[in-house]
Amino acid sequence: MEQLKHECGVAMIRLKKPIAYYTEKYHSTRWAMDKLYLMMEKQHNRGQEGAGIACVNLNAPVGEEYMLRERAEGKDAITKIFEKIEHGRLNMEGDNPNFQYSIFNSQLLMGHLRYSTTGKSGLQYVHPFMRRNNWRAKNLCLCGNFNMTNMDEVFHMLTQQGQSPRIKGDAYITLELMGHRLDREVERLYHEAVARGLQGTDITRYIDNNVETGNVLQSTMRHFDGGYVMCGMTGSGEMFAIRDPWGIRPAFWYEDDEVVVVASERPVIQTTFNVSAQTIHELQPGQAVTIRHNGECLTQQILEPKEKRACSFERIYFSRGSDCDIYRERKRLGELLTPAIIKAIDRDMEHTVFSYIPNTAEVAFHGMVDGMRRIGFDARTEKVVWKDIKLRTFISGANERNDLAAHVYDVTYGSIAPHEDNIVIIDDSIVRGTTLRESIFRILDRLQPKKIVMVSSAPQIRYPDYYGIDMSHLEELCVFRAAIALIEERGMHSLIDEVYHLCKTQPDAENHVRKIYEPFTVDELNHKIMQMLKPEGMQTPIQLVFQSIEALHEACPHHSGDWYFTGHYPTPGGTRLVNRAFVEYFENMRS
Repeated sequence: MEQLKHECGVAMIRLKKPIAYYTEKYHSTRWAMDKLYLMMEKQHNRGQEGAGIACVNLNAPVGEEYMLRERAEGKDAITKIFEKIEHGRLNMEGDNPNFQYSIFNSQLLMGHLRYSTTGKSGLQYVHPFMRRNNWRAKNLCLCGNFNMTNMDEVFHMLTQQGQSPRIKGDAYITLELMGHRLDREVERLYHEAVARGLQGTDITRYIDNNVETGNVLQSTMRHFDGGYVMCGMTGSGEMFAIRDPWGIRPAFWYEDDEVVVVASERPVIQTTFNVSAQTIHELQPGQAVTIRHNGECLTQQILEPKEKRACSFERIYFSRGSDCDIYRERKRLGELLTPAIIKAIDRDMEHTVFSYIPNTAEVAFHGMVDGMRRIGFDARTEKVVWKDIKLRTFISGANERNDLAAHVYDVTYGSIAPHEDNIVIIDDSIVRGTTLRESIFRILDRLQPKKIVMVSSAPQIRYPDYYGIDMSHLEELCVFRAAIALIEERGMHSLIDEVYHLCKTQPDAENHVRKIYEPFTVDELNHKIMQMLKPEGMQTPIQLVFQSIEALHEACPHHSGDWYFTGHYPTPGGTRLVNRAFVEYFENMRS
């Protein structure tokens, strides 16, 4: 119910046949653009702050534009972009003899949906990023679903080489570093062509036909620490997508005799191109799918794969539940919670109503209900909570704003028997707890239930993420705040000082913040969280039930990336940043 701004979405299409083939077969001059539009809309859940596309027409003559980029901000960014492109296409189509060479007949198309992980906004931060040059092969467009954890080190490396980056951001720095490596690859081929006795445009053709994208990726991506799927294309027709060595961020690709496509989620490809899940490949850790100038598609192991730590939050919350495996896993997450829920309601199924909030928790809800029925309990289900409207915070006073926020959600009056029925509400995750305190608990209290059991299909979120989600501050996490409160209540202040000293002096050794939680059981933390989130004056008892780590791994066996819950970050950069976050928390608290 607390929206997390998270992983971005990518979409790529490479046509393998002449444009005339698609026009004749599909009776449309915009077949590829329509497919890109669908792929982006099907991933709208992955980015609602902005969107951008880029495309390349390999047939455009010299002197004409061959690489286009369009970007827009806002939730309707996709619509804005494609309306603008369609307007331009209609103005040029018809008797215009140059239409076949225009940007509207591109063979390479790439789209991106953005959620900010840095808090920076503005069109300049919307992907794709573009690097221009008079040599087609040196033009580079880049976009991705990523967050790099070692940008200070990479920035320092570039400046030591004599470069002067204009922006200290991971997307821009990656573009400049990769662009630099691409320049070197083109220059290598130039000298090779000259040595072969080639001249003039023959040199250009030689370069375009022989660029080794793998060389560029290998010499670029080995410098980065983080979770990423990086996508790009050049003006000469090279296209690629590469996944981080730990497989943190997801990517899938598909190829037939007409197209090669890449997307962040598998069902996007299934629906857009009407193909089965079995024909779609998952990009493996450290692997790249590359498409050459001539349309040849290759998979290359660019970086040595590490232990796969694919993000478990993708399965719990981020990705669309229409993927067959994710659907099954989310149901299993709900089912595995049933023993703890039955205990929380003292087995009183007759006087308990089950519901869910928000919509992303619906599949886990069905799994929870199925789990109850499998062990012989008939679960009563109702739509108890509704998300009503999005209220604007135009009121300046904090009290007035909080009062308005309490009405974002509404309840179904009469759905329970007052003072007799328990309410069990399942959510996919509880991160900050703000919405529970300011809205959900207040509005549920109006129904006068006997007890409220708030269930999370995810375990306790104890640590920030540094690989693509807007969770970077420890103090934002309600579990961390609860642990600190217990430490203070029990006079264990020396523990905070100890952790600060370790984080300050040994930031790369291990995740020292884990020591903050060691003195407490899950139940102790749950009880303190409940005390902190329960609104003042609320009489209804509340109990929290979180998923266990063991159950998470059972439900999602192929996605062991659990650093949000355990603090076991897959990369050195993640460990360093969580220690830095505690240092910042401590110093801000003491200032």
